[in-house]
Amino acid sequence: MSELKARMTDDMKSAMKAKDKPTLKAIRMILGAIKQREVDERIELDDMQVLSVVQKMVKQRKDSISQFKEANRIDLVDVEEAELVVINNYMPEQLSDAEVSTAIDKAIADTGAFSMQDMGKLMGLLKSKLDGKTDMGVVSGLIRSKFS
Repeated sequence: MSELKARMTDDMKSAMKAKDKPTLKAIRMILGAIKQREVDERIELDDMQVLSVVQKMVKQRKDSISQFKEANRIDLVDVEEAELVVINNYMPEQLSDAEVSTAIDKAIADTGAFSMQDMGKLMGLLKSKLDGKTDMGVVSGLIRSKFS
């Protein structure tokens, strides 16, 4: 069992003992998504694969929040935001914009990229370094702004 998954299981037990229903619900949802992927692929997920499941859930929550805000469903926004807080506990510490910008500048220097045509090379290099530590959509936007 991966360390991250074991930590989630321990947190689930703590939430059960504390009778913290919102946290318990969110952790069960995460563990359910992990279990679903394990069953689908017939493998035991390692920490990186568990992290990718958690990242997907974060993205889903953010999308849901924006949709619910547009529909003026504040009750559902509150539920999604509460789940997002719990899910973010299992994400690695996020890099600041300055650190991301520095990583992009270094990748541009390393690859010799000079136009938007080189964005694929840059994103490939940066994805391996920054995945899980920042939103890759933000990275893409920063690269676009540097080349325009």
